[in-house]
Amino acid sequence: MKLNEIRNNPGAHKRKDKVGRGSSSGLGKTSGRGVKGAKARTGNQVHGFEGGQMPLHMRMPKRGFRNIFANDFSEVNLNRIQKAIDDKRLKVGEKITEEVLRKAGLAHKSRDGVRLLGKGAITAKIDIEIAGASASAREAIEKAGGNVTTTFVKKTWSNKKGAPGKRQTRRAESAKKREAAKRK
Repeated sequence: MKLNEIRNNPGAHKRKDKVGRGSSSGLGKTSGRGVKGAKARTGNQVHGFEGGQMPLHMRMPKRGFRNIFANDFSEVNLNRIQKAIDDKRLKVGEKITEEVLRKAGLAHKSRDGVRLLGKGAITAKIDIEIAGASASAREAIEKAGGNVTTTFVKKTWSNKKGAPGKRQTRRAESAKKREAAKRK
C-alpha cells in the first residue's frame, strides 16, 4: 500500500447531488422539488391534504368536549370504607387520610385528591381528612359519631395582571361566608 493508493471503502463516501445544473442532469429547473408553493419550500408539508377532496380528519364526526379546568377526584363510597374497616385494612381509632386510603387500596392517585360519596352505610366512628365529601356522606359519618375534615381549595384563575379576577374574589368571599355559617 502506498500513500497514493489510500481510499475510502467502496460506498463509504457518497457525494451530495448537485441540483439546479441543467435539465440533462435530471435535477434541473425545480431541483427535484417539482412544484410551486409550500411544497417547494424547505421544511413545509401540507399534512392531511388529499388533493382537494375533503380530508379524512375533517370528514370524521366530532364528539364531546374535554374541560381542562375540571376537578379530578378519586371517589370512595362509604360502603367500601366500612368493608375495609371490617376486613381490618383500616383502623377505627386512627385518623384516616388520603394516603391511608391509597395504601388500603380504596383510592387511586388523582390530581385533586379523594372525594367521599354517600353510597352505603357506615357504623364505625371514624375521623377522616380528605379533599371533599358529599353532604350525604358527611351526614352519615357525623350520625355515626365521626368527624369529616375537607382540605380541597378550588384553584382560582387570575386575570392578566396576576391578581384574582372579580368573579374569583366574589367566589372566595361567598365560600368564607358559607364556612362561617356552618361553624355557627
